[in-house]
Amino acid sequence: MSLQETLEKHVIQAVANGFDITLPSVEFQATRKEFAGDITVVIFPMLRFIKGNPVTIGEQIGNFLVDQVSEVKGFNVVKGFLNIEISDMYYLNFFNQIKDDSTFGFQPISEEEKAIMVEYSSPNTNKPLHLGHIRNNLLGYSVAEILKASGKKVYKTQIINDRGIHICKSMLAWKLFGKGETPESTGLKGDKLVGNYYVKFDQEYKKEVNKLIESGASEEVAKKEAPLLVDAQNMLRKWEAGDPEVVDLWEKMNGWVYTGFNETYENLGVDFDTLYYESNTYLLGKSFVEEGLKNGVFHQEEDGSVWCDLTEDGLDKKIVQRADGTAVYMTQDIGTAIQRIKDFPDVGGMVYTVGNEQDYHFKVLFLILKKLGFDWADNLYHLSYGMVDLPSGKMKSREGTVVDADDLIEEMATTAGEISEELGKLDGYSEAEKNTLYHTIGLGALKYFILKVDPKKRILFDPKESIDFQGNTGPFIQYTYARIQSILRKSDMALNKTVPADHLELHEKERELLKQLQLFPEVIQQAAGQHSPAVVANYTYDLVKEFNSFYQNVSILGADNLDEKLFRVQLSKSVAQTIKNAFHVLGIEVPERM
Repeated sequence: MSLQETLEKHVIQAVANGFDITLPSVEFQATRKEFAGDITVVIFPMLRFIKGNPVTIGEQIGNFLVDQVSEVKGFNVVKGFLNIEISDMYYLNFFNQIKDDSTFGFQPISEEEKAIMVEYSSPNTNKPLHLGHIRNNLLGYSVAEILKASGKKVYKTQIINDRGIHICKSMLAWKLFGKGETPESTGLKGDKLVGNYYVKFDQEYKKEVNKLIESGASEEVAKKEAPLLVDAQNMLRKWEAGDPEVVDLWEKMNGWVYTGFNETYENLGVDFDTLYYESNTYLLGKSFVEEGLKNGVFHQEEDGSVWCDLTEDGLDKKIVQRADGTAVYMTQDIGTAIQRIKDFPDVGGMVYTVGNEQDYHFKVLFLILKKLGFDWADNLYHLSYGMVDLPSGKMKSREGTVVDADDLIEEMATTAGEISEELGKLDGYSEAEKNTLYHTIGLGALKYFILKVDPKKRILFDPKESIDFQGNTGPFIQYTYARIQSILRKSDMALNKTVPADHLELHEKERELLKQLQLFPEVIQQAAGQHSPAVVANYTYDLVKEFNSFYQNVSILGADNLDEKLFRVQLSKSVAQTIKNAFHVLGIEVPERM
């Protein structure tokens, strides 16, 4: 039973004894800094059940708690707030239970509960990964790790959008203008090479549109009848019909892209348990479109297109198959969801990490799956996130104005190196050690800057601002972790001993640090419930601020006696372990030296 549960039970008992009233619940909050106490009982809500002066009521409850609860050493009442002081013994006993636990905060995986599948990345195979994909990957990977830490079995997955008109645009442009170029012949990563041809298609397509407009066509007609677009549409139809030449080109260019993607994922530090390909799942989606037609979930228009009418559900009509029989995104997403449950029967829910411009799409998808009769559709969650902007403005893939993920990762490491050198923090490091550290700091700065923001909020990302050794940044937290490792190396103590709780009297800063540590398991559960790495990131910053205040106000290695010194070193070690655990679920490494 937690301390709050114990206190609630006894507060309810105090009220029952003193006022012959059974309270339904008790409201708690953290004690404000200006008052003595660790946890506060709010008396005002009780006045609906008890008549009397809130101060008198608070004092009566406080006296009962001091008498009945060994953890309570005192109290004070300020207006309608009962501030309870908790004994040092309670905090020290808590600390002795967790001090050697390297998994503190994490729950063991529950085999009884249904697993959760988390989808992220899900790129198109017509361009390299960019800054927007980075936020997607970092969010999805971190949410998967947080869910795992909260006790859930998790599968990490992605759907690779390897078919469709946008893929055919890159293929057609390479066929027309590529002159047989390959990643090997150009020295370019495969995803970058293919992305160049996506941009090339758009450039040539715009020229054709302008020519048609100049010759008298309307803009609308010109955009539909430009020969390049017509050829790309024909290529898509040929691909769906299994044309050998088109399929061979598709396999070759997608192969280039996959090799490039894998290199980026490795550099970014994310991975997947399983992969799905739109080219496979869209066929299953089409079979369920036929099933839905039979069951009346869908209807067919005169032109042959298939739709789902969701107007009675407050949504719109949604196309699920084109008139020419080709699939749309919705078809593929229906097939993918169903295939995943077939492949992993222990999955009871899915998290889709996709930008907020697709909010409506996922409302429709989840509702269609429910109408098709899948009960697991109630456990689908869209992890909707805001876009990432740069000081220079919005990114556009087809115009080639995106921030390439590989380039950004490299730039972050370079910037980390420049700032570290300026601060003179790396004396005695070899070049190899420096480069490894620059990568750790740069990537940590990037990940933390993105993950500390609530997923729903839009981000303005400034690389230089993110690499700062002061403030709410990844490097500041990494530096604090490294500082603690330095303390541990200097301490030269056997840290496996336990200091008896009655041998110590806690300093105010020690108490505050222990209270902050105690929150970590609850923070993991809260972050899992909200699908928000920001909860963990900002908790870690608060923990680090609390440690630095402790470090500045309390002598660790110069403590008055051995018990005090051992406890403070152990406390520092537990803080470091909690930082490491928190950063682990954020996908961020912590350096031993900085």
